[in-house]
Amino acid sequence: MTKYSKNPDVIAALSQEEFHVTQQSGTERPGTGKLLGNKEPGLYVDIVSGEPLFASADKYESGCGWPSFTKPIEPTNVQELQDRGLGMIRTEVRSTHGDSHLGHVFPDGPIDRGGLRYCINSASLRFVHRNDMEAEGYAEYLDQVEDVT
Repeated sequence: MTKYSKNPDVIAALSQEEFHVTQQSGTERPGTGKLLGNKEPGLYVDIVSGEPLFASADKYESGCGWPSFTKPIEPTNVQELQDRGLGMIRTEVRSTHGDSHLGHVFPDGPIDRGGLRYCINSASLRFVHRNDMEAEGYAEYLDQVEDVT
């Protein structure tokens, strides 16, 4: 079983925006994230720890300006915490092992897929294409990612 953790070497190599988002609970500007329009099959993992977070099969276009997912691929790798910042109460989403700020979850997702919208910063994610999942140690999740067309 793979162990995931907050990796100081990876943190030191993050871009300024990736550091701001993951380590300082920042937010990238809407519509600017590198993974927003990604439609390739694969897995979205924590940029700091590598822990699996979301499958491309659960990604959808919500129109909010950030990548949106209906559910985590591995629920134990995602923590939901109350966020009282910005004068409102929201639910923050953080990676369990990397302790990276990912974004927020809202109850306005597709009803037929559970009703949740995980609104996630691209800067907190690394995408692993389906073709590379086995080589990168994520073979156990291949059955949860759509086939390459």
